[in-house]
Amino acid sequence: MNIRHFSHSGSQRILSILGVSALALGLAACDKQEQPTVGQKLDSAVQQTEQAAADAKVKAENALKNAETKVEEGAAKAQSGAQEMGTAAMGAMDDATITAQVSAGLAKDPDLSAFKIDVDTRAGAVTLSGPAPNASARERAETIAKEVKGVTSVTNNLKVPS
Repeated sequence: MNIRHFSHSGSQRILSILGVSALALGLAACDKQEQPTVGQKLDSAVQQTEQAAADAKVKAENALKNAETKVEEGAAKAQSGAQEMGTAAMGAMDDATITAQVSAGLAKDPDLSAFKIDVDTRAGAVTLSGPAPNASARERAETIAKEVKGVTSVTNNLKVPS
């Protein structure tokens, strides 16, 4: 009987060892983290690359928009500056033209001397300075200046000898 009891006890022992081993293996399997396969690693790498490309595209588009804005602002400033310079040049040219035309008109009058009368023009405003032989010549000089295109006003500082 002892043998039977021993064999029964031995098989029980083997079953217990197998059960504990199975339990230990089961617990060990639960603790293990599943390693990604090569395909999963490749998919992850492709996804990260696509995301990086999308981010780079957005950054490039933003940089391009900023550059376009700055170029447009620079062009607008350059155009505005050129227009202002053109306007100033046209104003200077117009003043010089007005001065020349007033002087030419004075030279045509037999009583007025274009060499003795100083004609100064600023923004279309003409100032006459110098001598006039008489009051009627002084008035004719003012009339001649007023008739020139582009003249906005005339200051007559011509002196008539007393």
